[in-house]
Amino acid sequence: MSQRSVSSRRRQVLLVIAVAELLVMSLWFSATAAAPELAAEWGLSSTETAWLTIAVQLGFVVGAFLSSVLTLSDVIPPRYLFAGSAFLGAVFTASIAAFVDTALPAIALRFLTGVALAGVYPPGMKIMAGWFREGRGFAIGVLVGALTVGSALPHLLRGVGGVGQPRLVLYGAAGLSVIGAVLALWVEPGPYQAPAAPFDPGALSRMLRDRGTMLANGGYFGHMWELYAVWTWIPAFLIASLSAGGNGANASETASFIAFGTIAIGGLGAIVAGVASDQIGRTTVTTVSMIISGLASVLAGFVFGSSLLILVPFTLIWGFTIVADSAQFSTAVSELAEESYVGTALTMQTAVGFLLTTVSIQLIPMVVEIVGWQWAFLPLAIGPAVGTASMLRLRGLPEAKKLAGGRK
Repeated sequence: MSQRSVSSRRRQVLLVIAVAELLVMSLWFSATAAAPELAAEWGLSSTETAWLTIAVQLGFVVGAFLSSVLTLSDVIPPRYLFAGSAFLGAVFTASIAAFVDTALPAIALRFLTGVALAGVYPPGMKIMAGWFREGRGFAIGVLVGALTVGSALPHLLRGVGGVGQPRLVLYGAAGLSVIGAVLALWVEPGPYQAPAAPFDPGALSRMLRDRGTMLANGGYFGHMWELYAVWTWIPAFLIASLSAGGNGANASETASFIAFGTIAIGGLGAIVAGVASDQIGRTTVTTVSMIISGLASVLAGFVFGSSLLILVPFTLIWGFTIVADSAQFSTAVSELAEESYVGTALTMQTAVGFLLTTVSIQLIPMVVEIVGWQWAFLPLAIGPAVGTASMLRLRGLPEAKKLAGGRK
């Protein structure tokens, strides 16, 4: 294949995988967006409601750890793993809408959905790494941007007709995921994709001893401590803030649209950060992003109860920066890790990161019990602080020369 045809083909692959990722990731927050109606209909406690999201996180962790140990992302062709996992996730989500009316089976199916999604996100990144060497930060940034918009889609589905119709949101997300599964089958391996690797039980232990890879992971873990807790609880924070500011009328619908914008704008942030990191370096972009988003976790308490003219721009800026750095941690690992097991390295990174999210998601309601919604996000600032320190340490090491063609 000529260089010109490779360039044309990889743009097509980028578009197709990004759209597929966007559609499939609507599964992630499908039950979260429908949670107010499901909680009322099924008589769920606040703890059971939170578990509709936490179960997905835990399922993703379990699926990712199993995939890492078995090196599935490097043994199974990524497009088949992506498509099969997306289809299973759709089946589990549709089953909640069709057959479930109590908490326990819903939580179990949400867990299985998370397991399935572990076969979508890391293989998608491996596909991008196989097609892009130059501009890899941009490519993975587009993929994470698609994931971000996809995660926001259920809030849009709810806002435009899903209020009071939780099964519409669930069925809608499942249908979108099936379309994404079909699209993924169209993508063949790229010219830079390593051939399928044999099962190697020592691959994971080698990654854990690699200094550069683990520091990039440290940045990712700090980022994840904040990200999904904000994505999970921003609708509730917004409803409380709107009510406190005298905007309680239609607060639920208004909060759904603002929450969609807050999460979805992160897609643009991921793309902008991808372009910037290819030009000025991975550690620079991730550090700036974490400093801004970490400050937002603190400043959220000061804008609580403000008018929409203040609240909306603040949450949009927060949403833009909170996910802007996400793809660059994964891009860094794809550049630092052992080439034959990049898929496993990315899967291990996401597994530990999502395990941390199960703690921070559960932490927020506990903080709310003590201080209320105004200062609920304050503990999340710890994550970006730790992540920033990790990336600054990586910046000073010789391994950083492997990042973005030597741009730190």
